[in-house]
This record gives sequence, structure tokens and C-alpha cells, in this order.
Amino acid sequence: MKHQETAQEIIKAVGGTNNINSVYHCVTRLRFDLKDNDKVDNNSLKKLDKVMGTNISGDQFQVIIGNDVSKVFDAMVKEHPAIQQSSENKQAKPEKNKNVILNIFETIAGVFAPMLPAITAAGMLKGLLALFVSLEWMSAGTDTYRILSAIGDGVFYFLPLLIAVSAARKFGSNPFVAIALGTALMYPDMGALLSSGESVAFIGIPVTAVSYASSVIPILLAVWLMSYVEKWVDRVIPAALKLLLVPLITLLVMVPVTLIAIGPLGTFVGSGLSGGINWLLNEGGLIAGIVLGGAMALIIMTGMHYALVPIILSNIATLGFDKFLPLTYISNMGQAGATLGVFFRAKDKKLKTVALSTSFTALMGVTEPAMYGVNMKYKKPFAAAMIGSAVGGGFALAFGAKAYVLAGNGGLPGLPALIGQTFWYSLGGMILAFVVGAIMSTVFGIKEEEGDAEALAQFSPGASAVSATAPSSNAATVNVDEMDAPTPTSDAVAVAPMTGKAIALKEVKDPTFGDELMGKGVAFVPTVGELVSPVTGTIMNVFKTKHAIVVRSDNGMELLIHVGINTVKLRGQYFEAHVATGARVQAGDKLLTFELDQIAKEYDITTAMVVTNTADYKQVLPVKLGAITTGEEVLKAEI
Repeated sequence: MKHQETAQEIIKAVGGTNNINSVYHCVTRLRFDLKDNDKVDNNSLKKLDKVMGTNISGDQFQVIIGNDVSKVFDAMVKEHPAIQQSSENKQAKPEKNKNVILNIFETIAGVFAPMLPAITAAGMLKGLLALFVSLEWMSAGTDTYRILSAIGDGVFYFLPLLIAVSAARKFGSNPFVAIALGTALMYPDMGALLSSGESVAFIGIPVTAVSYASSVIPILLAVWLMSYVEKWVDRVIPAALKLLLVPLITLLVMVPVTLIAIGPLGTFVGSGLSGGINWLLNEGGLIAGIVLGGAMALIIMTGMHYALVPIILSNIATLGFDKFLPLTYISNMGQAGATLGVFFRAKDKKLKTVALSTSFTALMGVTEPAMYGVNMKYKKPFAAAMIGSAVGGGFALAFGAKAYVLAGNGGLPGLPALIGQTFWYSLGGMILAFVVGAIMSTVFGIKEEEGDAEALAQFSPGASAVSATAPSSNAATVNVDEMDAPTPTSDAVAVAPMTGKAIALKEVKDPTFGDELMGKGVAFVPTVGELVSPVTGTIMNVFKTKHAIVVRSDNGMELLIHVGINTVKLRGQYFEAHVATGARVQAGDKLLTFELDQIAKEYDITTAMVVTNTADYKQVLPVKLGAITTGEEVLKAEI
């Protein structure tokens, strides 16, 4: 699917342009501010080839794309430019959904995410320069080095100007007035005045000496306050004078206020935050590394890591290094190792291929495919990744590992950012995270059939069935362990196994069935608590919890009938089996009875019937949907 088509489908799935306040993207995700997250069609999103998954952080809805995110984003805003960072399109959400801390994180993320390409490019260049000098491929005194260094250092020196533009867009103020505010703070004569060592005052009010070069918090707070000042001035100034007086009055108010109050306050806040986090990283050592390393994946998932970008940048600008960044590399290696463990343990060839490829992409610094596509999906590998990251993080911080520049990649391509005195400790932590993550993931293993965990794990299409504890029946039985799965030789028809309403399988709320992971088929909303055989054939498995049965027709069609969603948790309560594994049955024979009213009080009673050997057929299609009674033809499989 082309990027333009993908963009259109995504916009449609999130509720259309009328549901979008704004959208921007980071390295791998589209980040939507929506009017109503409930309007999102998650199933449609997950079916798109370019979409790896979705996530909600606070009120922000995220669509995980991967490496092509910028192309999809460009296609999206080219067609609908108003949705990009549109402040006019915003509508207030109910206050009950607001969380102050999450809102702060999201605001910081919204400011810094658009700047990351410039920051990370400069950071990568600084890392490469450090590598070239250490390998004596380049001398620090040459003109070439100085020019390249200016490219890398210039972004960080004039960082307040980048922040001013991005923050102005985020807060809905004029970005050029915001730049003017930043340039006043960084004007050379202003810097000389504040660094002269003599007392400075503005109309008799003392001005605290603060250096604004490479600073983060002061300009962020200043532009935030400026957005309110600008809007207030705009309301009171006559229309004919707005163009001249609004920016003039805004600057005359904001520059002195920033110099007198916001600058010192922002510096104090920034120093306090960085000091507190740096104290934890410096003094916590091994324990801090274990805790932060293990929790890093969760921090990244919630977007909280963006709130630390100002601190990271401040550390690099003032100290020359940062201790938090190595943990992001280590976390990525933990995810890569855990996915490799899935490759070792998986039996399904497709899953093995996916696990191996996503492990490689995680090594390269793009973890979303591994994290969301494999590790979180199967749960245990995600735990293994966190354990590996905790071990690697503990090792790295125990030896004081540091990053010396902010690179744009937390994988192997970003290693130049770690080059320095502690490089080998950072690398050791990454290796430990990868190896431990892989080992723990291999040890933990996975249940390849998602959804009904314990029950579905008992059955794999075409395999021998497991013995069951259902009572014996008078019907003839066969030894299913000795039966080979026959290849279907003719078309097959199944009749309705229950009375009620037949619905499309995609309407089932369990993605294991709704996304046809187990095969194609049809679903039912029963009105009678009785299940009969849909075909003439052999019972291949009666699950121990009695809520599901596998039956194979004489002409080779294998059907899994699963009563309700998550009803495995009932452990057989309210169910009674009338056949045993191996029993011969005729279409219409009673298989199960269940207390429909009791089950419906706790669980969705929607029942799925899927053809587990769908791949053996050209197509599997419902014959009838809507009101239905047992015995009516409902499903056809064609060779």
C-alpha cells in the first residue's frame, strides 16, 4: 500500500479529520491529539500493512509505523495540512480525563519531537567527530574539523531558538515573535552584560546573571507565558493596530520578565531536576541501574522519556555527558535479545521469521516491531527483556557509564555517542542486556496461540488432540493419537451448531478470532444453551474446561468451536460435555450444554466456529448470517 493510501486509511480509522486536533511524529510513531479516542477503529488500523500497532499514552493516541513514519506523515499533512500542529482545531476534552503530570509530559514531547531530527543529526555528527579524533583520522585543529564541529555544536548552542519555534507552535503563539524573544536573550551584547560580573538592573529591578546559550527550561517557560500575554494583548488592541502593537508589546513585556524572573526560575528548576536525576544516577549506582534499566521500556511506552530530553540536553551542554542515555541503548538490546529468544523457541515458521527480523531491527535501534509485534504480544518475552535490561543497566551504572552526545539512534548505529572513557562499560551493559534477555526469553518460552491462553495452547491445527476428561458417550470412539490429519479432497459444508444469530467472525471482540488468527469461519450469539455437531465426523478434542471442542469432518474439515470469550476462566463451571475425545458423531448430535444466563452475567457469550485448516481450502465463506437454528447450513469450504 502506498504511503498516501496508508495515510488516508489511518485518518479514516482515527475518526476522520474532524476528530483530529493535531498530529506530529517522532522516530517511529504518529502521535495524535484526538477529540475523542473512542472513535478510533483499532481493528482497521492493525490490518494496515504499515501499522505495527497502537498505543495510548495519557490522552495521546499513537500509531506505530516504524522507519516509514515520516513518509506517511508527509503524505498525511500534504493532503490535510490543517491537522499538523493545528491550535485552531483544538477542542477541550472533559477535565475528568486530564492528568496534570501526563499533560506536562505530553506537552514537552510535543515541543521536542519535531526538533529531534536536527538535534540527533548534530549529535551523531559530534559522536563521529569524537570517533575520528580518537582514531587519529582527523585532527581537532584543522579547518575541516572546525567546520564540521560548528555543524554539530551550532544546534546545541542555539537550542533556545529551536525550542522557541517548536514551543510557539505547541502553545499557539507567533513563532517569529518567539524567535525574537530568544534572539534578545542570546544577543552577544546581552551575554556580555550578564557575564560582566557587575550588577545589572532594568528600570531599577535587579536582573540575575544567567547564560541562555544551550539552555532549555527558561525559553520553554518564557514562550509558554508569552502565548498568554500575546493572546491577551491581541484581544485588547484595535484590529488596525494589531500588526504593529501586538508583537511590540509582547516583546517589551516578555523579554524583561524573562530576564528578571523566568530565566532565573527556569535555570533553578532545570538545575534542580537535573541535579536530582543526576544524583540518583551517580549515587544510586547498581540499584538505580537495575530499577531504571528494567523500567525503561515502560518509560518509553508512556512517552515519559521525552520529559527527560531537556535534562539530557542540559547535562551534555554543561557537563559534557549524560548517564541516562546509555540506559536507552541497553533497553533496546534487551528487547532485541528477548525477540531472539522467541526465534529459538517458536515452532511456527512465520513467527520465527518475524522474530528474527524484528530482533535485527531492534539491534539497529528501532524497537517498536520487536516490542509491540512480538514481545508484548506474547508477554513473557517482554518480561525477559525487562530482566535483561535491568541486569545490563545495573552493570553500566555500577561503573558510571556515560553518553557524550545525543545521537538519533539507540542501537548499534548510535554507538559513536557512547565513545569516551566509559565506552566499554556501556557496551558491556548492552551485551549483558541482549544475552540475558535472549536466555530468559528462551527459558520462559511462549504460548503461540494468543487469546484464550491456557485452552488454545492445547490445540494446534492438524496436530493430534490431547486427551480430555469429558464423560464417555455411547457413540463409537477412535484413537485420535493414531489418526493422521487427512488432506481435504472435496468441498465441505458445516451446519449451525447452535440456535441464535450468526454474525461475521470479524465482529468477535477477541482478536484471536476476530483477526482470523486461528482461521476463517463464522460466529454466533446463542439464545439456547446447547451446542451440537456441525458435521459428521470425529471429536478430536474436548477441552478440559469444556468450553471448546474440536471436530474433524469425514471429508477433512477441522472445526474449532469456542463458546464465549475468556470463558476458560470458568474452569468448566456451567458447562457439561456429552461427548469424549475420539467419539464418532453425526451432524446435529449434542456435544455440550451450558447455562447461558449464568455465563452471560460474567462473559461475552459470542461463540466462534473457525476452520483451523483454512489453508487447505481455496476459500471459506459463511453461507448465512442473521437469525439461525441448529441444522441450517451456515459455512462452506471450497477446495
